Amino acid sequence: MKFPDNIGDIAVLQPDYLGFIFYEKSSRFFNGNIPKLPSDLKKVGVFVNATIEEVIKKVEKYDLDLVQLHGEESPEFCKELRGLLTNTDRGKNDEIPAFAGILKVFSIKDQFNFDQLQPYESVCDYFLFDTKGKLPGGNGYTFNWEVLKDYPSTKPYFLSGGIGLEEVDKLTEFLGRQESQYCHAIDVNSKFEIEPGLKDSEKLEVFIKEMN
Repeated sequence: MKFPDNIGDIAVLQPDYLGFIFYEKSSRFFNGNIPKLPSDLKKVGVFVNATIEEVIKKVEKYDLDLVQLHGEESPEFCKELRGLLTNTDRGKNDEIPAFAGILKVFSIKDQFNFDQLQPYESVCDYFLFDTKGKLPGGNGYTFNWEVLKDYPSTKPYFLSGGIGLEEVDKLTEFLGRQESQYCHAIDVNSKFEIEPGLKDSEKLEVFIKEMN
């Protein structure tokens, strides 16, 4: 998300998460103000090889609920960041946990070595599987979901990468299969954009209705 009015329009559709990209090279780079959102709508900050200090600064400034790491962040980086985020005061009241969870991204095309997940098991709260492409995200096409038949973990994951209205039937079929057991969320982005960061609320509303 990028534009305040559009953020409000999409929030009305009651998604579980809204993403904000804090990677300056991205056409979706966010550097504005987030309007007041429903308390049950989680804000996700997306980072690519940022420093721990930069991540924490954005978490505190924007009251982020989740941190999505889309670069080459090591398990050691995640562990240190997670420990610091556990103690971060995000400015919320005592009824809402101060912890901002970590979502680590892994890119897939036609195959994937799931062994590389193991070092991240204890230092991340979710995994996200995206399509391997020229850019760190937002490439606009899906990867081979058959690869997830070999998913060895019980950690919840986000399914991402070029998902649009054309994938509804494929998604419905996937969600009925065993490998979707730990699929926690469907991440949509470029296929619902009017321009980078500006989402088409009508198309998203259709997608949500069809998926429900």
